[in-house]
Amino acid sequence: MKRPWLRLFWPLLLMLSVAGAALAADGFYRFTVEEMTGWEVKPFKGNTDYRLVEQEGRQVLQAKARGTASGLVRKITFDPHEYRYLRWSWKIESPVAGGDARIKKGDDYAARVYVVFPGRFFWQTRALNYVWANRLPKGDFIPNAFTANARLLAVQSGDAKAGQWIDEQRDLVADYRRLFGEEPPMAGALAIMTDADNTGATAIAWYGDIILSKSP
Repeated sequence: MKRPWLRLFWPLLLMLSVAGAALAADGFYRFTVEEMTGWEVKPFKGNTDYRLVEQEGRQVLQAKARGTASGLVRKITFDPHEYRYLRWSWKIESPVAGGDARIKKGDDYAARVYVVFPGRFFWQTRALNYVWANRLPKGDFIPNAFTANARLLAVQSGDAKAGQWIDEQRDLVADYRRLFGEEPPMAGALAIMTDADNTGATAIAWYGDIILSKSP
């Protein structure tokens, strides 16, 4: 049976079992055989196939979802006011057919990058969810169709740049203020997810290294 609330809380559920490490210096999270042990799988419906592949002379993470949804979580505790800038690269094959951020049955994305902010109580957890949107215009944001505690921000949108590697940088403090209207608390995890369970479609994406930095 589906449990919609896991759309927000699956990263927190995994975090509860193992305390996150503190961040020291700039946080580089590379997709290598050695470092993949630090990423933990959390299934939602079935399993997205995550595997290391070579792309344009570098090792990256490939994700394929065929009517499935599972994520990878990296538990890490950090102050977003100090480690304010999140950088990563990604590429998608195409947007999700039938994907629509406004409705639950369309809540699928070829690529997502989460930053999770645990609350004092379980239900107070919030998440910034950077997505490669299907229809939502680039730069727009919307509450997740399942819960307002997760806010979706369209960093890229549509198929205009599909098939291209895109480098991203986000100001976590500015984004949290914009999407939630207040200062961000301590963060507790990073996560990625490629999912296609609601639409039953296929989604394919690639993720490059993820970096948390004190400076842009």
